[in-house]
Amino acid sequence: MPKGGRKGGHKGRARQYTSPEEIDAQLQAEKQKAREEEEQGEEGGDGAAGDPKKEKKSLDSDESEDEEDDYQQKRKGVEGLIDIENPNRVAQTTKKVTQLDLDGPKELSRREREEIEKQKAKERYMKMHLAGKTEQAKADLARLAIIRKQREEAARKKEEERKEHRAQQPTEAAGMQLGHTFQAGRSC
Repeated sequence: MPKGGRKGGHKGRARQYTSPEEIDAQLQAEKQKAREEEEQGEEGGDGAAGDPKKEKKSLDSDESEDEEDDYQQKRKGVEGLIDIENPNRVAQTTKKVTQLDLDGPKELSRREREEIEKQKAKERYMKMHLAGKTEQAKADLARLAIIRKQREEAARKKEEERKEHRAQQPTEAAGMQLGHTFQAGRSC
């Protein structure tokens, strides 16, 4: 048998929904209560019959009301029940646009500084590489010189072979013509 003694648990129970008519009735009842309280507050404006808290608020200045509202807004949930004295907690202060210092020098983080230095070093290396001053550039130029020499030698060899081929071609052509006529005469 599962824990709790029931097989289905709580998830299969029927749900109860409030009808829109009931919601409207509740809202109207709340509004009427608020109106009655306001009327009673106006009638009991002498000071003796009213709430002592309301009397205090009416005697205090507008500043004290603002402070109490701010205090209640800052303290939400359990914060109102527990006083915390955390020296590490810093209250966030909002700055006005007039207080912002946009013209002052902006301090970069370590990562940003390192990234900028890395980009500058890469640019310097590329300039030196294009000028042929780095070891890699020297090795590349040497390799290119070797390749050029090999290509020039290959081009020379092809030219020589063509010349030889042309020189041999007329003799071969004459021999072919003789052989061709010989074969033609035999078949006749």
